[in-house]
Amino acid sequence: MTEAVVARTVLAEYRYTPDRLVPVLGERRLPCDIRCVASGRRFVRDVAVDWNAAADVPEVAELLASELITNALTHGTTAATGAPAASTVRVTVSREKDLLVVDVHDPCPTLPRLRRAGTLDAFGRGLAIVQTFSHHWGWALTPYGKSVWFQLLAWP
Repeated sequence: MTEAVVARTVLAEYRYTPDRLVPVLGERRLPCDIRCVASGRRFVRDVAVDWNAAADVPEVAELLASELITNALTHGTTAATGAPAASTVRVTVSREKDLLVVDVHDPCPTLPRLRRAGTLDAFGRGLAIVQTFSHHWGWALTPYGKSVWFQLLAWP
């Protein structure tokens, strides 16, 4: 219960409510298999290239999508989260004015949290990378779990 209260307080800062008229440039569902991360990140990069995003945006979008997809497949679809065994991760790429927006949806309502990875830690840097390289990032609870998203300035 305490986590829900804290999440509600913090959620106001990270909530992203896309304009309903925002065009979806692409959408893909990935099976709950960590081997699908490569397919998801290529998809995001290809959409950014196809829509003529600025110079380094496709590569940055690919990196950040890789982090979010890995987190969704690792933490958002495990049996411990209560997610259905046959659930998928959905990746949506859209455009809001000059911003490329990538949403990664998973069935787990547990909110992501930034961690401070130690120098020798093998894990725990993904969201810090997303925070550093994105224009803005955050999450939103959905009726089916949560969406973790980032924005990049792609069409200045």
